[in-house]
Amino acid sequence: MKNYSEDANRQYHIQTAEGEVGRYVILPGDPGRCEKIAQYLDHPVKIAENREFVTYTGELCGEKVSVTSTGIGGPSAAIAMEELYRCGADTFIRIGTCGGIQPEVKSGDVVVATGAVRMEGTSKEYAPIEYPAVADLNVINALADAAEEMGADYHTGVVQSKDAFYGQHEPEKLPAGYELIRKWEAWKMLGCLASEMETAALFIVASHLRARAGACFLVMANQEREKAGLWNPVAHDTDLAVRVAVNAVRRLIQDDHRKAGKKEHDENG
Repeated sequence: MKNYSEDANRQYHIQTAEGEVGRYVILPGDPGRCEKIAQYLDHPVKIAENREFVTYTGELCGEKVSVTSTGIGGPSAAIAMEELYRCGADTFIRIGTCGGIQPEVKSGDVVVATGAVRMEGTSKEYAPIEYPAVADLNVINALADAAEEMGADYHTGVVQSKDAFYGQHEPEKLPAGYELIRKWEAWKMLGCLASEMETAALFIVASHLRARAGACFLVMANQEREKAGLWNPVAHDTDLAVRVAVNAVRRLIQDDHRKAGKKEHDENG
């Protein structure tokens, strides 16, 4: 790849420029997933690669659509969204993996986030903690409808976003474990579906930018099912969740086209 580090027209971290990314962007965490996701687009082209940020752009329904990896955690995810927004994007779907919390959330299921617990640090530098991290309703509906149409076993609801992976899996080993364990029990009691690491930050940044955001996940496993002695294999194949996200983008594009056509018709009498 060409070194764009000295090009002032490119965003500092993700190294994309205006016109190179679409209005609609799918956001995996893992850079290694970008090429796979891009294959679901028409005419995908690799645009940029820098640090944890890899970007491909292609088309769906005649509209430019991009895929950009965000790395792990809220800080880098917020950077990606900010810089993509500056390049013209305004609709974002995070696609990733999560660990189930409720016993009905099984390995291989899909979770569509309606909101996220802000148990991470990035969102607190954007909004007071009293402000909720919620997804855009149109994006939620597009994801849920896509999952329903595809016959996926899916759940909609609140997820927990955290900063420390091992704070979830080995809280008893940490000095602050007493707090992590008590809060985990609270999320269980409140019906929180799953745990992951980026969504709260993305939802809050999207609210700040007045952009649309949503998220869907593959459930890799569920430690609560493990504790209860229930079936709990580890799932790794994200393809179903990826296809849900791609089909949701397609639905959003079609809906935006219909709304634009109706607006033009109304304006022209």
